[in-house]
Amino acid sequence: MNKIVFWELATHDQDRTVDFFQEVFGWEISFDTDLGFYTVSAESSCDGPLEGGIFTLKKARLPFLTIYIEVEDIDGMCGKIEAAGGSIVEGPLNITERSKICLFNEPSGVTFAMIERTKKS
Repeated sequence: MNKIVFWELATHDQDRTVDFFQEVFGWEISFDTDLGFYTVSAESSCDGPLEGGIFTLKKARLPFLTIYIEVEDIDGMCGKIEAAGGSIVEGPLNITERSKICLFNEPSGVTFAMIERTKKS
């Protein structure tokens, strides 16, 4: 009930942004001629229910929305992001004993985040 089921990303260069997410994360993205923009398959961008969090700003000056992408090797993904024209904003940072996060910008400057969760041993 009332779950997030779609997201949009407006960029300065949709083709470059699509290439970035395909190259770095391997997402299935196709151009929908009826809609006039690219669509990302649910299988590419989400695996099961999408959780979220709401908090009061501490360091940031403006409200924002961040989409977290779960990855297995956050340090390796940082290299792929930079090689594909993105930039690392902050991190990777340990947020718990079993998880790291990293904020990055895709080529047009929109900020996203990655999270790496270590499996329990």
